[in-house]
Amino acid sequence: MIHNFLKLFFEVVITVDEITGFLPDLLEMDIQENFYLLVLFLQTAVIILILWILQKGIKKYLTRKFEDVTIRFKWQKMVTYGAYILGIIIIFPLWFRGLQNVMTFLGLFSAGLAIALRDLISNVVGWFYILFRRPFVMGDRVEIGAVKGDVIDIRLLETEIMEIGNWVESDQSTGRVVYLPNGRVLHESVANYTQGFEFIWNEVSVLLTFESDWKLGKRLLEEVARKNAREINREMRDKIINSAKKKYTKLTPIVYTSIKPSGVQLTVRYLCEPRKRRSTAELFWEDILDIIAGHEELELAYPTYRAYMAGMEGGGAAARSDEVDRDIEEVIDSKD
Repeated sequence: MIHNFLKLFFEVVITVDEITGFLPDLLEMDIQENFYLLVLFLQTAVIILILWILQKGIKKYLTRKFEDVTIRFKWQKMVTYGAYILGIIIIFPLWFRGLQNVMTFLGLFSAGLAIALRDLISNVVGWFYILFRRPFVMGDRVEIGAVKGDVIDIRLLETEIMEIGNWVESDQSTGRVVYLPNGRVLHESVANYTQGFEFIWNEVSVLLTFESDWKLGKRLLEEVARKNAREINREMRDKIINSAKKKYTKLTPIVYTSIKPSGVQLTVRYLCEPRKRRSTAELFWEDILDIIAGHEELELAYPTYRAYMAGMEGGGAAARSDEVDRDIEEVIDSKD
C-alpha cells in the first residue's frame, strides 16, 4: 500500500512539473496572438481613417469643381464606391495572411455567413449587380416589382426611389421616398422607362356616341395628335430603332377605331417622354373638348340605357328615344 501511495505521489509531482513548465509557453503564446490581433486592428483603423480623409477631401474638391448638382452627385458616389473597393483590397490580405488554406476557410466561413446573413448578402450582391450590369442608374425612371419611381440614390444595401403613381394618377410623384433593398433586383422584374429607348408609348381614348360622325372625329383627332405629339426627326428615329432593337414601322401618331358598349372609341397612340405623360395628355384633352364643343356632329358618350318600344315609327334611334322620353313625361304629368 505504501508502495502504491509513493508511486501515485511521484506521478502527481511529475504532472505538476510538466504543467508548470508549459504555462509560461502558453502565456507567451497568448500574449503574442493578442499583440498580433491588436496590431491588425490598429492597421485596419488607420487604413479606414486615411481612406475616409481622402474621400472627404476629394468630395470637397468635386463640390468646388462642378456646379451641376447631378454631375457632382454622380462623381461623389463613384468616389465612395472606389473607397469601399480600395479598402477591401488593402484590408483583406492583412487579416488572411498566413492561412495555409484560404479557400477552405472562406468556404466554411461563407456557408455559415450565408445562412445567418442571407438578406444582407443578397442586398450586397444586388448592389454589385446594379453597379456592373447597370439595369438602371441614378436619374432613371424604373419599376421594380410593384414600386415605380425615379432613382435618386444607390447605396450598398438599398436603392432610394422617389415614388410615382400609387394613389396619384398618370405617373406623378407622390412625394414619398421608397427605400428598396438591392436584393429585390435579383428576384423581381426591372422595367426601365428611360434607358436606351428614351420615350414611351402613351394613349388617349375618346368615346363618341353611335350617332356621332366618328369619321369626322377621327380626322380631327389625327390633327390634334400631329399638333401635340413629340416630333421625331430622322436622327431620333434611327436612335429609337437601334436602342429598342426593333424595326418600328410607324413612329408618328396614329388613331385606332374600336366599338364599345356605349359608343365608338377613338384611341390616339403617340410617343412622349416618360415624365411628360400627364402634361401631354392634358394638351390632348383640352383640344378634344374644344373640338367637341365646336361640332354638333360629335358628342361624348357615357354609359346609358336605351328603350325601344314595338310599333313606334320615327326617324331612327334618336327619334324613338325622343318619343320614349315624351311618353315618360306624359305618364309623370298624369300622375301629378
